[in-house]
Amino acid sequence: MSTLILSGFGTNCERETAYACRRSGADGVRIRHINQLYETGAEQVRLDDHRFLVLIGGFLDGDDLGGARACANRFRYRHLPGGGTVLESLQRFIAGGGLVLGICNGFQLLVRLGLLPGLPEGAGRQQVTLTQNARGRFEDRWVRLTPDAESPCIFTRGMAPVELPIRHGEGRMVGETPDFLESMAARHLVPLRYADAAGQPTEAYPDNPNGSPLGVASLCNAGGTVMGLMPHPEAYNHYTNHPRWTRMAHDGEDGAGLALFRNAYRHLATGR
Repeated sequence: MSTLILSGFGTNCERETAYACRRSGADGVRIRHINQLYETGAEQVRLDDHRFLVLIGGFLDGDDLGGARACANRFRYRHLPGGGTVLESLQRFIAGGGLVLGICNGFQLLVRLGLLPGLPEGAGRQQVTLTQNARGRFEDRWVRLTPDAESPCIFTRGMAPVELPIRHGEGRMVGETPDFLESMAARHLVPLRYADAAGQPTEAYPDNPNGSPLGVASLCNAGGTVMGLMPHPEAYNHYTNHPRWTRMAHDGEDGAGLALFRNAYRHLATGR
């Protein structure tokens, strides 16, 4: 169940992501620079040699031109040594049953490539964007999230409401039409939403840190094998990561963010 974590060009969460994967059951985790996709010979990295791809957070290309836009153009237009583009390789990887998790910058990258929500009627075009937070400033704190139990997303299967850290300046989701996000929620393609203290999805600040309509914090594709989210599950890999850990009950040492990774490896091992 080899896992590939792509890093470089300003991303900075590769080590904690690899740690979260290993704690969750991965038996082969590789951190590789994005440029190695374009290498030849022994240094070349091929998506086909892996079953789980994690696109991590940070400040990809310095967030110049907007979060992940430069990298999306690189993946869409720059050709690989053997022909084709990274985007075409990603499309084949997903069609072949590979899992993709995009966190923060990685989420921005997936939506700009048209891989999320990845609707057949979308024909691979970008249908949503993640733009500047409604308050126009970077947010770095913890938020509550409520899962959609009816979502096909394999990463959130069986999850309870959870708290995770966020750290982003461009997390407000906007659809190509005014009712687009409502249609995504109705199709259960919004596996996690920002929630208030009562556990209800919210648009109100500060429970919703960026102003996303309907409290949208994530998206998945119809097959549930590709997910993007703005919060950072890899940053809650141990119970002591939580700022209130001394006042919280815990069962073992795991942080709640590991649930997403454990679900991924369970699916790869069992198909469920």
